[in-house]
Amino acid sequence: MIILAIESSCDETSAAVIKDSNILSNIVSSQLQHSDYGGVIPELASRLHQQQIVRVVKKALQTAEVEKEELNAVAFTRGPGLLGALLVGISFAKTFAFGLGIPLIEVNHMEAHVLANFIDSPQPEFPFICLTVSGGHTQLVLVRDYLNMEIIGETIDDAAGEAFDKAAKIMGLPYPGGPLIDKYAKEGDIHAFQFPTPDVGKYTFSFSGLKTSILYMLRDGIKENPKFIEDNLNDICASYQHRIITILLDQLKLAAEEHHVKHLAIAGGVSANSLLRTRFQELCDQNGWQAHIPAFEYCTDNAGMIAIAAHYKYVKGEFADLDVVPFTRGKG
Repeated sequence: MIILAIESSCDETSAAVIKDSNILSNIVSSQLQHSDYGGVIPELASRLHQQQIVRVVKKALQTAEVEKEELNAVAFTRGPGLLGALLVGISFAKTFAFGLGIPLIEVNHMEAHVLANFIDSPQPEFPFICLTVSGGHTQLVLVRDYLNMEIIGETIDDAAGEAFDKAAKIMGLPYPGGPLIDKYAKEGDIHAFQFPTPDVGKYTFSFSGLKTSILYMLRDGIKENPKFIEDNLNDICASYQHRIITILLDQLKLAAEEHHVKHLAIAGGVSANSLLRTRFQELCDQNGWQAHIPAFEYCTDNAGMIAIAAHYKYVKGEFADLDVVPFTRGKG
C-alpha cells in the first residue's frame, strides 16, 4: 500500500510518500515570503503553492524511490485551512489520481495532527487524550480509535499559537514569532511579570484576554521606559509563555483525570515549543501517565501526518469522490 499525500492548508507546501505505515519521504517547502508582512497573506499563499507543488511532489517521489505508477492512492488535506491554499492541493490531487486511475483520500488537517503520534514508536494506546495546539486551533481531543475522535474542549476565542504570534508582533519580533518567544524565554524569569488566567469552564480555553493583558503591560512599561521591551525581553517572553503553557496543561490534566486515561499526547505546531514538551513530560511522569510527543518534523504542518491518516482511511476503505470540495472551518 503506497500513498502520496499532499498538505497545502496554509503556508507550507508539502508532499509525503507512505508505504504501509512507514513514511518514506516528507518534503516541506516553507513560504518565507510572509515574514515581510507579519503574517500569512492568503492570496500570496495560494500563488506560492501553485509555484511549488509540482516540484515538491516530484522530490517526494524521488526521495521515496517510488514511481507514480506504483501509487495506490493520493491523499490530500481537505480542511480546515485557507480556501485558496486548499484548492491548490485538492485540484492537484484530483488530477493526479484521475490520471493514474487510483482512489482519492480526503484528510481532516486537525485529525492528522493527532495521528502524527502514530508515525513513530512508542504509539498511544486507546483511549487517549491529545492536546492539539496550533496557530488556528486549541483542542482537547478524546481519541477512541484511529478514526474515532471527539473534541471535548477547545478555545472560545483565539488559539494558543495565535496568542504567541500576536504577542511577538506587538513586541516587534519578526513572523513567525512563537519560536522566538520560546528562544528568548529560556534566558528569562517566569515570575518576572504576572499574566491572568482566564475564568472559563472545564476543558475550555481563552487567550484573547491574555493578548490584551500583554498589550496594556507593554504600553504602560514603554511610557516609563522607552526601552522597556528591549530591557526586559527575556523576562516578558518567559512570563508570558509560562502562563500559556500553564493554562494548556491545567485543562489537559483535568481532562485526563476525569476520563481515566493512561496515555496523553500533544500535537500541532505549538507542540514544538520546548517548554510545553518539557512540562508535558513532567506532568505525565508525576501522574504515572504515558507521554507521547511527535518528532519536531511532524509537529508543524507537513504531509507526513496527512499520509499516516490516509493509511488508516485506506485500510477502512474510506475514499473520496472527484466532486469533493474544501472546507475552511470545522469538520466539513
